[in-house]
Amino acid sequence: MTAGVRLVILGRQGAGKGTQCTRLSRHYVVPHISTGEMLRAAVKEGTELGRKAAEIMNDGGLVPDDVMIGIVDERLDHDDTTRRGYILDGFPRTVPQAKALAEITDARRLDLVIDLDVPKAIVLQRLASRRVCADCGANYSVDKPPRYDWVCDDCGGEVEQREDDTPAAIEKRLADYERETAPLIDWYRDMGLLDVVDGLASANEVSLRLFAVIDLRRGS
Repeated sequence: MTAGVRLVILGRQGAGKGTQCTRLSRHYVVPHISTGEMLRAAVKEGTELGRKAAEIMNDGGLVPDDVMIGIVDERLDHDDTTRRGYILDGFPRTVPQAKALAEITDARRLDLVIDLDVPKAIVLQRLASRRVCADCGANYSVDKPPRYDWVCDDCGGEVEQREDDTPAAIEKRLADYERETAPLIDWYRDMGLLDVVDGLASANEVSLRLFAVIDLRRGS
């Protein structure tokens, strides 16, 4: 069996992180852990931190760093991550979060951090054309729609444009990324953990690039 991996994936929204994280998860047989997945799991399990997060989100607030870091710590202590590793998607977003993650993973350190690099102009185009199933979250686009009249191929749900995929909302998200997450790239580069992978290619080609970078870093 392919060896596992402990990996963080960075990249602008629309860079294809979701698709590639799913492929990496299957290839290395490790869980793909997104920020949303961690929050939902903590809330469902009813942990103390999960209850705190639920209260904050129910009031329309953003989950603060101390709660989010605690939830990450809990999630990375599960058997599926301690045995083989994980792919973190959406965390860390800032340098303080990265420093907290370094403490959490001190005993089982990250193998590497990958910045999936796609130019801003391209992700703007991708996000503006993106369409999403309202029921299962499957992604489509105006160029690659579902087979039948904007009905999801997977579950039959309605495929629509997300409210936050308007041009103004997209620009704000990308500006937030540049302000908060771009410094994180420099921090991980200084730590010697960063590799940049060109995300401008077919999904299959990008996957091969990612596999090559990961296996080279691990000496596989």
